[in-house]
Amino acid sequence: MTSKAFRIGGDLEVRRLGFGAMHLPTEAGPARESSLAVARRAVELGVTLIDTAYLYGGGANEELLAEALYPYPDGLVITTKVGVARSGAQGEWRLDGRPAVLRTQVEQALRRLRVERIELLQLHRIDPETPFADQLGTLRDMRAEGKIGRIGLSEVTVAELDQARGIVDVASVQNRYNVLEREHEPVLTACEHAGIAFVPWRPVAAGASGAESAIAAVASEAGATPTQVALSWLLSRSPVMVPIPGTARVDHLEENLAAEKLHLTPAQYATLDRLHQPT
Repeated sequence: MTSKAFRIGGDLEVRRLGFGAMHLPTEAGPARESSLAVARRAVELGVTLIDTAYLYGGGANEELLAEALYPYPDGLVITTKVGVARSGAQGEWRLDGRPAVLRTQVEQALRRLRVERIELLQLHRIDPETPFADQLGTLRDMRAEGKIGRIGLSEVTVAELDQARGIVDVASVQNRYNVLEREHEPVLTACEHAGIAFVPWRPVAAGASGAESAIAAVASEAGATPTQVALSWLLSRSPVMVPIPGTARVDHLEENLAAEKLHLTPAQYATLDRLHQPT
């Protein structure tokens, strides 16, 4: 039977089906009120891992989650990401892993989320213009200061993961992965061997699942939606898989979380296993 929980870093237990907050509108008005309702409903339905990032509105998404959920219930983990900043020549977003930038973004996230420690802090991307050891060293130092509980990475290769593990303990990896896009299969395998949480972003192929005839056929057979089929496949694919499907609608949120109860047949899983779109 598929486990419903995973211990990130070996000790931080979360429900394996989390919530990605990236799509929640943050501007004032009815859209923001709807976003607050979605975040609160996610927690009501038992979500214990919510993913955000500084990139999502320059911290506005973090502020939204704090407004919706603070004071946080016991067991709720809000993970955020740093390492992208408006530091381009024209003020555009760019990868920026300079130690001072990372430190400032972590400090700001602590204030916005209204916490003293971020239990899981992920490096959004590796900045190729800053030594990797300096980027991870900054996060390691902040962990030693008690401001970060665990360190994760995003969009890394197996070689980069190996390099990182020589510098810090890596608790999670957040790469793009779904039933149709599996270029990071080797990274998933490496995470399995090391007991590292694999947190796939775009877990349902941005809506493409419903357009794939094999997924649609399995969904019809199972009396489920293509999105639920795609999420069920992820949960069964690996015990370290911790999907974070995102939505700005309560009905879609409820649909996503119901995937945890969907049990496909071995033949149906085999059909999905054979799907793959090379990139």
